Amino acid sequence: MASAIPQHLNSVRPSLDPYGQLLRMLVPRASGIAFYDARGSILWSADHYDGPDPQPVVDEALRNAPPSTTAQIDGFARDFQGAPAYAFRMRSDDGEVVAVAVLLTRDGENRPYSLVQHMVQPALECLTRELLARTTLGVMSRDLRARDDDLDLLLRVAPEDPDDPQQADELGVLVQTCVDHFGCVLGALVVPERNVAICKARSGAKPQVSILTATHRHLLNWSQLQRRTLLINKINPAAGGLPPYKILSIPVRHASGRVTGFLAMFRDSAAEDFDLRAERLSELLGRKVSAVLQNNYDASTSLLTRPAFEVQVRAALAGGKGPSCVLYLDADRLHVVNDNFGMHVGDEVIGKIAEVLRRKPRPGALAARIAGDRFAVYLPDCRLEFAEQIAETICRQCAELSYARGDGTVQVSVSVGVAELDDAPTALAHGLASAEIACKAAKDRGRGRVEVFQESDQSIVRRSADVMVVQRLHEALERDRFVLFAQPILPLGPEGGEPRFELLLRMLNEQGEIIPPEKFLSAAERYQVLTKIDRWVVKNALEALKPQAGLLRGRGMRFSINVSGPSIADQAFLEFLEDALQRSTLPPEVICFELTETAAVSNLARADRLMQRIRTLGCTFALDDFGTGLSSLSYLKSLPVSTLKIDGSFVRDAAANPRTESMVRAIAQLAHTMGMETVAEFVETDELRLRMAALGVDFGQGFAIGRPVPLTEVLGDLALYEAMAEQ
Repeated sequence: MASAIPQHLNSVRPSLDPYGQLLRMLVPRASGIAFYDARGSILWSADHYDGPDPQPVVDEALRNAPPSTTAQIDGFARDFQGAPAYAFRMRSDDGEVVAVAVLLTRDGENRPYSLVQHMVQPALECLTRELLARTTLGVMSRDLRARDDDLDLLLRVAPEDPDDPQQADELGVLVQTCVDHFGCVLGALVVPERNVAICKARSGAKPQVSILTATHRHLLNWSQLQRRTLLINKINPAAGGLPPYKILSIPVRHASGRVTGFLAMFRDSAAEDFDLRAERLSELLGRKVSAVLQNNYDASTSLLTRPAFEVQVRAALAGGKGPSCVLYLDADRLHVVNDNFGMHVGDEVIGKIAEVLRRKPRPGALAARIAGDRFAVYLPDCRLEFAEQIAETICRQCAELSYARGDGTVQVSVSVGVAELDDAPTALAHGLASAEIACKAAKDRGRGRVEVFQESDQSIVRRSADVMVVQRLHEALERDRFVLFAQPILPLGPEGGEPRFELLLRMLNEQGEIIPPEKFLSAAERYQVLTKIDRWVVKNALEALKPQAGLLRGRGMRFSINVSGPSIADQAFLEFLEDALQRSTLPPEVICFELTETAAVSNLARADRLMQRIRTLGCTFALDDFGTGLSSLSYLKSLPVSTLKIDGSFVRDAAANPRTESMVRAIAQLAHTMGMETVAEFVETDELRLRMAALGVDFGQGFAIGRPVPLTEVLGDLALYEAMAEQ
């Protein structure tokens, strides 16, 4: 009988030996003793037994077991091949059969079953408790192993480094891990609005896509209608459209709770059922999928976010072959749509453009919303010429999105830049920068068009230089590499007066050398950095002047700070400016803000709001570059301007051109009539200084008046300027 023990149960045998020996002591004439589990598999048998196999007796004991009994030990006696055989069913407290013990005796040893049971019952009760304890420990051990496996699964689907290109396909890795962990033939993740359709088979096998094709509509409809887990363990062959597989499908939800797709696992019909543990674990993984989708996809457009785009493109470049390109798209005049129709219509336009980009222009393409109304598209295995054709198609499709709304038409168009990606480690960063430069060139040349990055294109070369300058600008802002200079503005009349100063900005390079504004201001304006620069100037100017507050109080000395057009239009800048001035202990009349005529007129309502609110704090305003604008002078009646600064082009030409001279005289007379002062810019010779004074201009600014010097020097010499004013 010992030879019948399966190999994997050999480890059980020694621990049951004492129970076998005890039964042999209680029934000395027994020729064979064996223990079987509730499935009829042998657990232990006595050595040196060479009689018939008692398996039929065991099968009968299990087959004919009464469904309910209060007895812990019950059974029967049979004549088995000419000799008595005794079978004892050992039960748990709830009546479940735990095991079967069989005693075979020699011929002639026939004893009543009740007598033999009475003899062996104490030993069998002890054996029953032993087996029940082992079962409990086994269940606990299996449960712990299962929990360890589940924890290992959750750790495996969380990449150690999400920025590692090798782990870019986080969703694909998650589905594959689920398939391997649950022992499935197929796993699938389908989220239509994100263009996600992932199908994975067991490692090394080819996915049976036909399974997903036959079920995805049913599973998606179920998930969206029922909004709960679907568990199918019993296969109905007559069910239309469902293949013969056990299915566990988990709904994938949007952050709002809306069901957007499903995560499904498929097992063979003969495989183990999906249990509650698998269901609960799958629901956790469904939440993980939702979190990945939320982090990697833009909520408004369903396109990739910039970080996810960069990670996935780097992964594609690492494993890709052949050339690849990138497109950079920028919606044209979206601010006009926002102003005329409202921000919600602008959001509609962004959504429509994104819808065009979600229709993948070629296999493997990736589209992302970079920021605001800007997008990027990666085109794998694509030459520059073909990428340009794709960009033209996208540009045309976006132009066709224009639609009527109310009494107007919402014009939709995009400017697109195209660039090829090289083999360098920084290929994507350089490619995106190049495509952005080409996109800006497309805007310069009329918008709604495509431009390819070409290093020989002078416009693109200039923009490329601007990009480098903008990078240095951001570094300068972060590292405080700016310095303030001050240029004197002095009275031109014989009566004299207190000096004034215009604060001018200079940037420092890494070596501490001064970079003049003409080298960086155009790039700052082109790439929307002016407001950040204005904030820096205001903050640092007020901090520099603050220690001189006592000396400046009650004096006519004034310091002018320039405010750019973008800052005029920025409500947040106005709030920053008010807060900075209110916190300052400086006399407000010391500060004058200069706005260019063009910037003020193009943002007239916002300029007026800024000037009115700041004037209530005691500051004054000057209109810079006056005379260059083409608009009517009527706006001067409403704007609270105290000073007009006559543009330098008029000042230079006034000495040689009588018409220009008349214009300067007229501006000076107009200003005096309206109670304003005038300043002549670019007074670079003594002749111009005298001429401006003769024309009635109040102040002069330029090299003939004084050159810009560091503000720290001016503040150190305030006592000297005070003495000069008293002469």
